[in-house]
Amino acid sequence: MTMTELAPPRAGRREWVAFTVLALPLLLVSMDVSVLYFAAPEISRDLHASSTQQLWIFDVYGFVLAGMLITMGAVADRIGPRRLLLVGAACFSATSLLAAYAGSAAHLIVARGILGVAGATLMPSTLSMLRSLFPDERQRGQAIGAWTGIMTGGIALGPVLSGVLLQHFWWGSVFLINLPAMALLLVLGPILLPRGERREQPLDLPSSALSLTGVLCTIYGIKQWAADGFELRWAVAIAIGGAVLVAFAHRQFRDAHPMVPPTLLRNRSYCAALLGNTVCSFALVGNAVLFTAYLQLVLGYDPLAAALWSIAPTVCVGAVAPFAAPLGVRLGKPLAAALGLGAGACGFGILATVGTSSLWRALIGAGVLAAGLVVTMTLASELVLSSVDEGQAGRGASVSEAASELGGALGIALLGSIAAAGYRAQAADTLPAAVAHGPAGGSLAQAVGVAAGLPDSLAQQVLSAARSSYVHGVHLAVLAGLVLLAGASLALCRSLRRQPGR
Repeated sequence: MTMTELAPPRAGRREWVAFTVLALPLLLVSMDVSVLYFAAPEISRDLHASSTQQLWIFDVYGFVLAGMLITMGAVADRIGPRRLLLVGAACFSATSLLAAYAGSAAHLIVARGILGVAGATLMPSTLSMLRSLFPDERQRGQAIGAWTGIMTGGIALGPVLSGVLLQHFWWGSVFLINLPAMALLLVLGPILLPRGERREQPLDLPSSALSLTGVLCTIYGIKQWAADGFELRWAVAIAIGGAVLVAFAHRQFRDAHPMVPPTLLRNRSYCAALLGNTVCSFALVGNAVLFTAYLQLVLGYDPLAAALWSIAPTVCVGAVAPFAAPLGVRLGKPLAAALGLGAGACGFGILATVGTSSLWRALIGAGVLAAGLVVTMTLASELVLSSVDEGQAGRGASVSEAASELGGALGIALLGSIAAAGYRAQAADTLPAAVAHGPAGGSLAQAVGVAAGLPDSLAQQVLSAARSSYVHGVHLAVLAGLVLLAGASLALCRSLRRQPGR
């Protein structure tokens, strides 16, 4: 048998068209995480939403999506990823229509929750299907690079699209844009997409309940901690979530038909890929929150302008993502992933030098961070798929996505908490005495609000001191991120030395 006969078939035009059909709804699902950024005020006014309802309208989609990922990965392996993808697309379309014409805040919260369930069907299905579409490893790496770039770019594009639509249409239009792409998937999906392997085994409902409860409690507690500061109730929520996830993992080793096969949890390559994706999401999402606040509250851009500037790092992602897989082939995936983490650490190093008027330096730092980490994320996602057989691809992808969601929530909470602590420490010494011990000393946003009601001379002193204090807090946060990424990169490099033949 010749090497040509042994080589897996290469994907042609049909497979790349199929990938495009998958990519459009994937882009919209990722955009739905942030698409309400500008629509929230209009929704609150039209639906008379309370402050609590406003928070749930914005957050329930991401919470439910994260909580349902593992379950939907198991369902994808049981009924086939294509079938689950098409059912999810139909549900996403119908629920988007309901959300667009919601008549009350409660109605919209329920619709957003159902959208989260539907979104959870699409994410692991699309990633696992790349294995069937692209049997050739190099082409699969290119497709995963594009998949990673689309996922990252969608979150950044959501606020921009929302702002543009709301200049011409009512708030429901941000949901109706989902319909054309989902319709395209429903029409062309049965023609272009492979069925995928199916495994007839019962769905472990207790494990589903444990994974949903554990992920929801953990991410909810972490996000509330980031928003409100540390409180006992959020610590309790995180502890409950962690305990439930431990119980979930324990059940996987004892159950006859586990939702997540123990072979995955014992696979060192797979676990390394999970850790890589978690660390990258921690850094990217945590920095995105700090970066957005810097653009708006320090540099003074309005929300739409800040959202437009935030696209710049996404451009770097799009430019670098196609080269991640070839770099992995040339250097070896572990070394390329380590270099990606090192580049991300350099990006954090650049961000640690920004001042109160350093737009371009901040953009360069965020771009280097994103470009480096997209290399590692692409190679980690490729390793996730190559570490499992086709019948486990849905579950393998879903656990990876859930780990990324958890990493992002931790990044917001921990880097945000470090930045907030740094702000408070410096603001106490630099704010004018008249406001230092009031709300202005708590956060930059509160300082901006306080300054609006002060005489011009005092307001400028408050704003100058508050902005400098916030930048000080950002420096501390990104230095912590730098240490994390540099440590992860060095750990990967050390592991290479232990591998024979390298």
